[in-house]
Amino acid sequence: MRTFIAIVLPFIAFFTIGRPVAGIICLILQVTLIGWLPAAIWAVFAVREHKREKAFERQLSSRG
Repeated sequence: MRTFIAIVLPFIAFFTIGRPVAGIICLILQVTLIGWLPAAIWAVFAVREHKREKAFERQLSSRG
């Protein structure tokens, strides 16, 4: 669901993963029509990276 949000409303995706400063920067970027595509790509990348970090943390905690 976060990936869909990252494509449609990129700045909201940053707020859902706990990065409000990046969300504000992304909002400024996506206000311009030409900046929408880079903002969406950046948001999708950030959401996937967040998902990987959470999975890695779960693996570490389960081994401990």
